Amino acid sequence: MPRTGPGTAAKRTLVWLGALTALLAILLGAGSYWSTASWSPRLALDLEGGTQMILAPRVQGGSEITPEQLDQAVEIIRQRVDGSGVAEAEINTQSGQNVIVSLPGTPDPQTRDLIQASAQMEFRPVLAGGPGQAAAAETPTPDDQLPKPAAEPKDASDPNWITPELYKQFEALDCLDPAALEPAEEPAPADKPMVACEPDTQGKYILGPVEVPGTDISTASYGLQRSPQGQALNTWAVNIDFNDEGTKTFREVTERLYAIGTGDPRNQFAIVLDGRIVSAPTTNAVIADGNPQISGNFTEESAAALSEQLKYGALPISFEIQSEQQISATLGADQLRLGLVAGLIGLLLVAVYSMFQYRLLGLVTIASLVVAGVLTYLAICILGWTENYRLSLAGVAGLIVAIGQTADSFIVYFERIRDELRDGRGLISAVENGWRRAKRTVLASKAVNLLAALVLYFVAVGNVRGFAFTLGLTAIADLVVVFLFTHPVLRLLARTKFFGEGHPWSGLDPSRLGGIPLYRGAGRLRDPAEKPVVITRAKNKGASAEAERRMTIAERRRAEQQKALAGRTGSSQKENNE
Repeated sequence: MPRTGPGTAAKRTLVWLGALTALLAILLGAGSYWSTASWSPRLALDLEGGTQMILAPRVQGGSEITPEQLDQAVEIIRQRVDGSGVAEAEINTQSGQNVIVSLPGTPDPQTRDLIQASAQMEFRPVLAGGPGQAAAAETPTPDDQLPKPAAEPKDASDPNWITPELYKQFEALDCLDPAALEPAEEPAPADKPMVACEPDTQGKYILGPVEVPGTDISTASYGLQRSPQGQALNTWAVNIDFNDEGTKTFREVTERLYAIGTGDPRNQFAIVLDGRIVSAPTTNAVIADGNPQISGNFTEESAAALSEQLKYGALPISFEIQSEQQISATLGADQLRLGLVAGLIGLLLVAVYSMFQYRLLGLVTIASLVVAGVLTYLAICILGWTENYRLSLAGVAGLIVAIGQTADSFIVYFERIRDELRDGRGLISAVENGWRRAKRTVLASKAVNLLAALVLYFVAVGNVRGFAFTLGLTAIADLVVVFLFTHPVLRLLARTKFFGEGHPWSGLDPSRLGGIPLYRGAGRLRDPAEKPVVITRAKNKGASAEAERRMTIAERRRAEQQKALAGRTGSSQKENNE
């Protein structure tokens, strides 16, 4: 089987790049036709404007909110808002009393509920349950048939918690009434039973006292449920990770609930958020490791929503929207236009420098920047559709900075090729050897850029995260372009007569590289017996100056030592002749 040549491999690589670009464009086009995607990036609050909500905190018992509680509330609300991506929201406190949330565009009801949701997350055992139909309130149980406690409750699952008054409240609760599904005005006492609705099933329950508070949850996630053999099933599940205290308590709870047995409502435990039941799963095993899994009729969206509520549920206070208004862009179209003008000026300067320094080889730099720009633009639009990413002016600044960093990769590669030409290699060989040297430098440089972007993204908040995100995104695009476009194009250009023979306008003219012109292009070395090429004094002077300018410090010192040694040798020969 014939071996694939470098030229064929280069063409194949360019075809793969074209396929990748076409795939991204088709994906975005399909999203804009069948979904909510757009060919324009979503803009952040500082460029588009949006909605500002002033949230008033509500603390259990009417006590004053502490600065520590308010700071924790701001952080958790920020995590909730940004949980699905960089939403570029602004969340601040006002006079140490209220929280101001500014969101790009108009928030959907789910986001609005997530911001308002109290974090009185708690796990309560189920004492009784039933359908939440309004008819239950029309046929109340006679007083003489109401359950009456026979003794003091022994644990949180003891039916003796159910008093006649509590059972009447349970019967009167109509979970088909939307008002019954609203967040509770005041959280129920943790050491007392309560009645609550489960919005998803519209069922109602009598719940025992709190056994595990939401603050004992370390984190939560969701994914496909796995079988005991480790195979992924086609059902979604929510995974909870408790801290040490929660692990111990939850093990004791599941031991008791599992012993009750399935089929009894008291085998269930309810996850309660802001007085509403988020989920009421049954206990199928004793959970001793603090990592329970909630399974059921979850979709990917409902599993993600539940895990988000559990993960960020430990908020010590709840909020009500005190006021809401539309706000205009803080920077607006003029600043965006100026930012784009600054980017175009930077791009123009890079193009002028490339053409001046590398002649027509600079066109490869310009084309590479264009390809990198197309890939980055498509990625930003797709991320705006799938991850709610919004481009802020800080993100635009990251794109502008990336122009210079991207061009730097091409310059490193070109200079490595020139170094190989100065060593007497043909252009085809110089491209291959120069690439082997340059790609290590490029990979190390981009690794540093990505590391800096990741650190900045995770330690910063707000618009700075947008800057870090675009910086990291363009670093990845740069790597894709250098490997899939710049190098293959140079491999093909090296086989052309114009570049291969070192035309003065190719940027690879040997007489301008400061080295002896030992090659004749297209990989053909000059025959040593052939008469050397005569270089004019002015041209040779310019080449020598160019070579001296490109020397490293070590090379310059070695050249000076050789020159001094040659001077001493010449003086000795002159003395001997005399």
